[in-house]
Amino acid sequence: MTRFILYLTLLITSVLFGQTEEKIEVKFAVDTFFEGFHKGDTALMKTVMADKIIMQTAFRNKEGKDILVTDESGKLIEAIADRGANQKWDERLLDYSIQVDGNMANVWTPYEFWYNDEFSHCGVNSFQLFKDGNQWEIIYLIDTRRKASCGK
Repeated sequence: MTRFILYLTLLITSVLFGQTEEKIEVKFAVDTFFEGFHKGDTALMKTVMADKIIMQTAFRNKEGKDILVTDESGKLIEAIADRGANQKWDERLLDYSIQVDGNMANVWTPYEFWYNDEFSHCGVNSFQLFKDGNQWEIIYLIDTRRKASCGK
């Protein structure tokens, strides 16, 4: 019986450690994306992005209509590459909720976006990641954007 409890404890510990390790790797992928975003380093961003990433934004327009916009990842990469030196984009992630199941992960990150040190908007990013071999890569990114109800 003692041996059984020992094996069970080792199994549970190794599974929990494996989950924790995977979550660290997933968070690293999201952090790498934003490191490149803030530095204007699109090559760094691409190291954690799938070739055919899907990017969407959900928001409510001034008339109160719910809008869903799908963009090509190339537009984001181009906007970052062409960003002027006088523009500071600061997306501040407020929290991470990470779920992993095998080679799929989801990261939910509430954020505030600051433009040239002035608050612009807030929302949530939802990243879907796929582990291709040894590397986690972002395959889908959707965010919400709003100016009100930001906890200010």
